[in-house]
Amino acid sequence: MTIKIGDVLPSVTLMHMTEKGPGPVTTEELFKDKKVVLFALPGAFTPTCSARHLPGFVEHVAEFKKKGVTDIICLSVNDAFVMNAWGKDQATAGKVHMIADGNAEFTKKVGLELDGTKFGMGVRSQRYAMIVDNMKVTRLEIEAAGDFKVSSAEHVLSLL
Repeated sequence: MTIKIGDVLPSVTLMHMTEKGPGPVTTEELFKDKKVVLFALPGAFTPTCSARHLPGFVEHVAEFKKKGVTDIICLSVNDAFVMNAWGKDQATAGKVHMIADGNAEFTKKVGLELDGTKFGMGVRSQRYAMIVDNMKVTRLEIEAAGDFKVSSAEHVLSLL
């Protein structure tokens, strides 16, 4: 079942890159007592994700902060090494927190997985954006297959 507005995020341990290498980070650490914009996408280094989705959030980070957003999180079903390399490639340091959901545990628990097996990609995340206030989903924008509209940085900014 897909997560909906008003639901509390599941408790999951994800991964991110630390100074010492890949390390765990819980959903509580990421979202508790914070207003967070989380956007998820099918994969690091993929065309729309690299050319439009992630760059939009990097470009508009100051506007999000002015609207009270504590953190912006990019989540993908990739490992922490890939997310870190993609973050370096896209200059996300200090702007967007790159989070790896390598086993798609979070993605499956929120019901937003995508079957990419016919493309050789395995289980991935659908493209979406959500606004989370202290672990609670206050907005959820899920893209239709092949679209890139409602999860864009510009659209999410208009919701704040």
